[in-house]
Amino acid sequence: MIFGLFRRSANRKVIERLHGEIVDAARNRSLFTEYAIEDSFEGRFESIALHASLVLRRLNAMAAPAPAMAQDLADAQFRHFEIALREMGIGDVSVPKRMKTLAEAFLGRAAAYDQALRAGAPALKAALARNVYCNHENPGRLARYVAAMHLALEKAPLEAFATGPVPFPEPSTIV
Repeated sequence: MIFGLFRRSANRKVIERLHGEIVDAARNRSLFTEYAIEDSFEGRFESIALHASLVLRRLNAMAAPAPAMAQDLADAQFRHFEIALREMGIGDVSVPKRMKTLAEAFLGRAAAYDQALRAGAPALKAALARNVYCNHENPGRLARYVAAMHLALEKAPLEAFATGPVPFPEPSTIV
């Protein structure tokens, strides 16, 4: 049943819904008001990169067809980054350069969060302080939220990603 969802036409709907859930979780108001993530293009990018990288990490660790789903999700994520740049008024000549910068930043953060989750809480706090807060804020609460999100995603079956909802924790409940 699940495998039928990954035909190209059905897959597009699944990926767009999944992308939408990631963006909704990443734009949760609490992250900007209570967690002090900067409400700017950069801050929203950091939040989306954080949420998307954890979902991609989980999908890539699962059996087929999850890794293919992860690739389609990553492709969709970058299409949406490009759309956002164009909506901000970035010209056609500058978009490829900005996309390269965003891609390097996204992939670097995904690798940093993966390594940090493997290494433990101090490494996760350091990665979040560096990437999300530019070392200006205490990342403790965000690290607890990320740990809760990681645990929830690790327990989630493929169906949660394929049909929803993705079990993102509510940030305001993490203290």
